[in-house]
Amino acid sequence: MTEEGQAAPARYDGVDAMLDDARARLTRIGPEQAYAELRSGDAVLVDIRPVAQRAAEGEVDPELGVLVVERNVLEWRFDPRSEARLPEASYGSRVVVLCQEGYTSSLAAASLQSLGIERATDVDGGFAAWRDAGLPVRG
Repeated sequence: MTEEGQAAPARYDGVDAMLDDARARLTRIGPEQAYAELRSGDAVLVDIRPVAQRAAEGEVDPELGVLVVERNVLEWRFDPRSEARLPEASYGSRVVVLCQEGYTSSLAAASLQSLGIERATDVDGGFAAWRDAGLPVRG
């Protein structure tokens, strides 16, 4: 604690330490489990990759109902207190975040947990693992 009674800001020894901290708070899931949760309606799958990356690498089949919310606006779209929130945003939501390889998504999911979305997590291996598992893709 600082003298003013505020919590001292977190300090990290680089992005790897930040990633380790984020992943320590997550129960990451594989692409098959993410697919099963999406299909059963138990989770919303959120692809946070930029449009250029989705165009170059492909994307989860849109017919599955995946949400595309680029990383730069994710917190505003999922914070239940935000005026810019999506209808899917609630504290009890199961939000599964997907990036290309599973690094950015870990940081993003931990950020959602910090907003109070305790069931947020990410896909271990990202879209590359989804595609390699033979799950539905387009492009």
